[in-house]
Amino acid sequence: QVLLVESGGGLVQSGNALRLSCAASGRTFSTHVLGWFRQAPGKEREFAAAINWSGGTTRYADSVKGRFTISRDNAKNTVYLQMNSLKPEDTGVYYCAARYGGTRTEVSEYNYWGQGTQVTVSS
Repeated sequence: QVLLVESGGGLVQSGNALRLSCAASGRTFSTHVLGWFRQAPGKEREFAAAINWSGGTTRYADSVKGRFTISRDNAKNTVYLQMNSLKPEDTGVYYCAARYGGTRTEVSEYNYWGQGTQVTVSS
């Protein structure tokens, strides 16, 4: 069992940065792949980034590549999403998710989910 709690969301202006955190509980955190997904109003939840258990493998959606960076600190049971050069289209609820296995991009492949944190980017 992995419990996930996101934080760090807020309202920022376009071009600015924000860092999200996801604190996890559970003894198997260090063995799980962690992912960040987001959901804009009226749209389906979509993949943003994922990182494997060691941090040595990361994957990004094309829409965030070069602007977002995912990282993890297994000693703190925390995964981060550094978001730079934010755009209004990055607005949405950001969810942290966990799975055991590879760095997949599909929502259905993740077993554990946080409650989400709102990110709003104004133009």
